[in-house]
Amino acid sequence: MNMKALIALTGMAASLYGTAAMAQTDWPQRTVNVIIGASPGGDTDFNARTMARYFEEITGTSMVITNMPGGGATIATSAVRDADPDGYTMLFGHTGHLIVTEVSGLADYGIDDFEICCIPAIDQGAVFVASASSGLTSVADVQAAEPGSITFGTEFGGYSHLQGLIFQQGTGAEMMVVDTGSASEKIANLLGGRIDVAGIAYGAVQDYVTAGQMVVLGQPNEERNPLLGEVPTFAEQGVDFVMNNPYIIAFPKGTDPEIVAKMGEVMEQITQIPEYATDLEQGFRQPVSFLPQAEAMERLNAIRDAYMPYREALQAAR
Repeated sequence: MNMKALIALTGMAASLYGTAAMAQTDWPQRTVNVIIGASPGGDTDFNARTMARYFEEITGTSMVITNMPGGGATIATSAVRDADPDGYTMLFGHTGHLIVTEVSGLADYGIDDFEICCIPAIDQGAVFVASASSGLTSVADVQAAEPGSITFGTEFGGYSHLQGLIFQQGTGAEMMVVDTGSASEKIANLLGGRIDVAGIAYGAVQDYVTAGQMVVLGQPNEERNPLLGEVPTFAEQGVDFVMNNPYIIAFPKGTDPEIVAKMGEVMEQITQIPEYATDLEQGFRQPVSFLPQAEAMERLNAIRDAYMPYREALQAAR
């Protein structure tokens, strides 16, 4: 059998498998409400809206994105947790929303209180940037600064707060950590010179970097994300700081397992669409990633275990 025939048969088998699995339930029959704990325009919002567009192409059913920022995303996660488990309310969040909030005590619940569907994507586009007015151009500059002289902007109890703690531990730097709020608020504070450093998605700041208003200090990936260009990892700079942020699709506890499984199948199909990969690359310099339910739970539990040692430090800042 030649290679083209083998590829065709493989594709046909995958298509038939997906059709058979998805025929187990007639969900969705109406619009699915996707709740996110972030403001419009950020990386979480972008990923959710990109997913929704392809979800409609595959299923013929629409999704509506409901932004519920605030409270470290606890407003959004609480809304999903308390929703009717009929499959028409879904959370699109990330580990900051469902793990860091539990570790920090912002929420008294976590991933075990939801039906975790899958990891639809992994944010590998995060970078640490410094405002041009800070004069910082490298990690070495941060390490050489007087303790407390650098202001790090974050959202207390959230993912970027934990980023700051792990970054400080890895560099030995002592920064003044302040609560600035969401990604858009961090950008405004960086541009206004009110904070010096922040962890943020490269896609949200690339224009400011190009314009010379911000300087990229590094990316917290194990290996370079080539979509970020020549941005070095922190490991390359001698800093023990690797921190990826998986996104999470979750439903209220008690949602029909067949609905959860079907959503996972649809999401996996989305990740195989070339245009979807192009959208992620152009939007937030993010490569395509996907982990099904079992692998997702294994990854999320490992992340929770890794973050628990920072529980007291996160809670002390609240």
